[in-house]
Amino acid sequence: MAELDGRPVTPEQLQALALTNYGHFTTLRVEDGRVRGLALHLDRLERDCRTLFGTPLDLDRVRSYARRAAPAAGAAVIRLTVFDPALDVGTIGSEPAPRVLVTTRPAGGLDLGPLRVRSVRYQRDLPEVKGVGLFGALHHRRAARLAGWDDVLFTDAAGRFTEGGTWNVGFVRGTEVVWPQGAYLAGTAMRLLRAELPGTEEPVTSPEGFDAAFATNAAVGVRPLGAIDGTALAAEHPVVERLRATYRQVPGEPL
Repeated sequence: MAELDGRPVTPEQLQALALTNYGHFTTLRVEDGRVRGLALHLDRLERDCRTLFGTPLDLDRVRSYARRAAPAAGAAVIRLTVFDPALDVGTIGSEPAPRVLVTTRPAGGLDLGPLRVRSVRYQRDLPEVKGVGLFGALHHRRAARLAGWDDVLFTDAAGRFTEGGTWNVGFVRGTEVVWPQGAYLAGTAMRLLRAELPGTEEPVTSPEGFDAAFATNAAVGVRPLGAIDGTALAAEHPVVERLRATYRQVPGEPL
C-alpha cells in the first residue's frame, strides 16, 4: 500500500522524493491497532517537520492516514514519510507544503538472532533528524555485507560509537546498561527503554570491557550484537533478555 494524504500516490508525486530526496520519516510497528511509543513518533514528526520545512504538522491528520493503513488485527510496519512533491533542486527555497506518504510492509519477529557488525567512521547529515537521505548509511551497510558482516556501526571523529545504520546501540557491563555519548538520533525504542532502564551514558570507543551489546529500533525491538569488529560478545545475556522483555511489555497506544 502507498497513499499520499490518504489517496493513491502517483509516479509524478513520487518524483521529488526519488530525485531530490528531501524529507523525514518515522517507522511504526503496529500490533492489533496499537503502537509502542506512538506519542514519541508523532512528536518527532512534528519536530522534524519544523526543522526541515519550518512549518507545523497536523498530527491528527497523520494519525488518520496511518489508521487507514493499519491492519484490523496482527502486526505490520507502517512508514510515515513527510515531503513536498513540489520541491525539487530548483525550487528547494520555495514556500513548502509538506504532505504525508504512508507505506506498509510485513512485520518481522521480535526474537531475531545476533548481528555481527563492523565499525566505520560516518555521521549522518543532521543526525538528530530522521531524514530520508540514507545514501551514506546504506552504502556502508552494503559494503559491510559484501565483506561478510551483517551490518555497520558508526563512529564519530573522536572514535566514539554512535549508532547503527538504522538502529541505536547500547552496551552491557555486568548488570549495567551503558548508552553511548555523541551525536545521533535517539530512536523511539531507545527512549522507551531508557525510561524503564535508564542505565548510564558515557563515551564508548571500543567493545573491550563490555559483556554484551545490542541494537534497538521500533521495528525489531532489541537484538543482540554477536561481534563488533574482531571482538566477540555474548549472543545471549540476561540484561539483553531483560531489555527485550521490557520492550515487549511496553503498552501500545491506540493508533
